[in-house]
Amino acid sequence: MRNVSDAVRQKLKAEISCLETLSRDQLKSRWKDVFGTEVPIRFSRDLLIRSIAYRLQERVLGGLKPSVRRLLEKVAENARTQVTDELPAPLKVLPGTILIREWGGVRHEVTVLKDGVMFRGKHHRSLSSVANIITGSRWSGPLFFGLKPPGESSAHGTRQ
Repeated sequence: MRNVSDAVRQKLKAEISCLETLSRDQLKSRWKDVFGTEVPIRFSRDLLIRSIAYRLQERVLGGLKPSVRRLLEKVAENARTQVTDELPAPLKVLPGTILIREWGGVRHEVTVLKDGVMFRGKHHRSLSSVANIITGSRWSGPLFFGLKPPGESSAHGTRQ
């Protein structure tokens, strides 16, 4: 992430906030300005706003790390060719990382710490304990939060 001045950050924040006030036609026009292409046919208004906001942030703050970009390119290629090869194991999640999982229509956020995770203001030893709280059943926390691919499947995926 690039170091930018507070003034630049405030300008970016205002520009992104303004997107919510734009009509769909105005968003389409903004899309063309930002991406230089026509809007994909079935993009919802929400997806237009999120995509434009991301691109604006990317221009000011920088894009994805090369390692993340390579991983996404591999995922996209596998999807195009329907290759089912297992993806490389993700890198270790660093302290400060926020993991988000929607379950039962509720968005759950977990912050990774050096010695566990923080969930709903409480310290927990593992992602698995948080997954158990959220679902009411035993889960592999890394699987539940999408940090590893499913192995043997069951009704909930691989349980621990």
